[in-house]
Amino acid sequence: MSDHDVSAERPDSLAHVAGWDHVTLVGSNAEDTVAFYRDVLGLPLVIRQPNLDREEVEHLFFDAGDGRLVTFFVDESRESVERQDPGVGAVHHLAFRIEPEELPAIRDRLDEAGHRVSEYDRGAFHSLYTRDHNGLVIELAADKYAIPDDRRAEVLARAQAARVAAGADYIDSDHLETALADLGLPVEPNDLPDAPTGRDF
Repeated sequence: MSDHDVSAERPDSLAHVAGWDHVTLVGSNAEDTVAFYRDVLGLPLVIRQPNLDREEVEHLFFDAGDGRLVTFFVDESRESVERQDPGVGAVHHLAFRIEPEELPAIRDRLDEAGHRVSEYDRGAFHSLYTRDHNGLVIELAADKYAIPDDRRAEVLARAQAARVAAGADYIDSDHLETALADLGLPVEPNDLPDAPTGRDF
């Protein structure tokens, strides 16, 4: 089991990446893609150009809010689809972080605009789920506690250790509080509504 130890320490590996740059998905068409990712989720469209490998396909770049990008290869001949059934190696869902205090208003606005929304307490965070124009599950995750970005991996790895020590199946608020306290970080819960643990959207 030592090959799968959970730790925030950098492993002895062939490369050490500096952070997330972008993820690229095969999208449908530009109109539907921009309508969802810019006009619903609020991601600025920062680059729109031909795909460098296939110029008949357009490449759309959206800023996820922190300088990290989500991009799409789109083609006007493609129709959007209602649902996806992802297989091995496919994208199951995209998760974007939202500010905890904005969660109730975002949930209400999505619902009022006709986007089906589910809300769950995921133990380590609190999430809203909806689908994009191609049936891809979109998660909007809010931290349950104030966690500094540069300590996120450390806090989660320590919460995992607390979960294992407690014999629990999932990380919960107690494990997060233990992790924050052990690391000398403030234990500041965010004001989030109660929600079921639920299942995937």
